[in-house]
Amino acid sequence: MGSRLLILALAVFAILWSCSFRVFEQERAVLFQLGEIKRADYAPGLHFLIPVYQNVRKFDGRLQTLDSEPQRFLTGEKKDVIVDSFVRWRIKDPVKFYLSAGGDPRRAGMLVYQKINDALRVEFGKRKVQEVVAGQRGAILSIVNAKAAERGEELGIEVVDVRVKRIDLPAEVSNAVYERMRAERARVARELRARGEKEAIRIRAETDRRATVIAAEAYRDGETERGDGDAKASQVYARAYSRDASFYEFYRSLAVYRDSFKNKDDVLLLAPDSALFKYFRDPSPR
Repeated sequence: MGSRLLILALAVFAILWSCSFRVFEQERAVLFQLGEIKRADYAPGLHFLIPVYQNVRKFDGRLQTLDSEPQRFLTGEKKDVIVDSFVRWRIKDPVKFYLSAGGDPRRAGMLVYQKINDALRVEFGKRKVQEVVAGQRGAILSIVNAKAAERGEELGIEVVDVRVKRIDLPAEVSNAVYERMRAERARVARELRARGEKEAIRIRAETDRRATVIAAEAYRDGETERGDGDAKASQVYARAYSRDASFYEFYRSLAVYRDSFKNKDDVLLLAPDSALFKYFRDPSPR
């Protein structure tokens, strides 16, 4: 009796299990009846169906990211650029999503990406490399997001954002660009060094000129002061001579003696009656 009740309970549980399904918060569910879509507006919770006659498919309704392989595009300058981008999306209408992409998230993402690549190719073809890298990057992404949103509406998905991670030049072009940039920087450096050398020569020449002028002015002022001093000394000598000529003559002779016999090795060859020895011959004052 106990085993029969257990078997009956298990049978009831199996029937209830096969007749019910649960929808979680992050899921989107579609009910099929003999292959035909009957309902897709299930709220999170427990729901029921008719086994065998009906079945349910669930899809992940959370935000999904598709990171595609880098693509090569041609700019308006006929230069290749390699663009690495990604798209973030989520299911908005599970019925459209199932009918357009067969319920395959990877397929839906690639269908959106085809539209994104087409839009990027068109927009890059209108602009130069500098514009697509920096100047008009925001405007390009705004246009691409609008195109992707239109395509997402057709697929039953909501395109949240399209972003470009990086824009690179092909290796063969990058080397040429870097060499050109290096040559340009070297040219600017040479020009700056030449300007600096020219300015240094000008400053040195100006400094030398000012030093020469200052030295000449100093020599001129010195000679002027020396001349003034000599003139004043002559005036002093003249006044002294006019007051007492004999004393002045004696004083000057002593100065000559002092300067002439300053060193012991000094020798003068003069006649004995030379005027220089006048005071040696007659040292008495007059």
